[in-house]
Amino acid sequence: MPHKIIDRLLKYGTLLCTLAFLVSVLLQIFARFLLASAPSWTEEASRLFFIYAIAFSAGSAIKGGYYVSLEYFFNLFPLRYRTTLEKVTLFFNSALFGLTTIYAFKFVGLGLLESSPSMSISMAVAFFSMVILFGSLCFYSIRALLKLIW
Repeated sequence: MPHKIIDRLLKYGTLLCTLAFLVSVLLQIFARFLLASAPSWTEEASRLFFIYAIAFSAGSAIKGGYYVSLEYFFNLFPLRYRTTLEKVTLFFNSALFGLTTIYAFKFVGLGLLESSPSMSISMAVAFFSMVILFGSLCFYSIRALLKLIW
């Protein structure tokens, strides 16, 4: 049951990154109003936590069916065509997200050579969110396709 492990990782990753995002924004607000100066790293940390929260939650959105779809358009077709069209769409989504995941790893490699301005961490950390994003989208697209086929 590796899909349950992936479900949990994405769920808790989303929760932790969202919480960290909120804490860093609140720290930034607190520092701007009550301290002499705000720490420079809070803006960059907020951005990074927000990006990771989106990356962790994207696959779960496919699983839950939360993305916008063209139901009215699909309902114009007979059931047999709708199912075929959904299979074709999920196949191309899986292929696109799979290919993008492969290139996301190359993107992470490019980030090894640079560091973030205020936090001084490798940009590979930020770029790795793309691997999570497209990998989870690919995983859940394949799962949805397999559910339709079997």
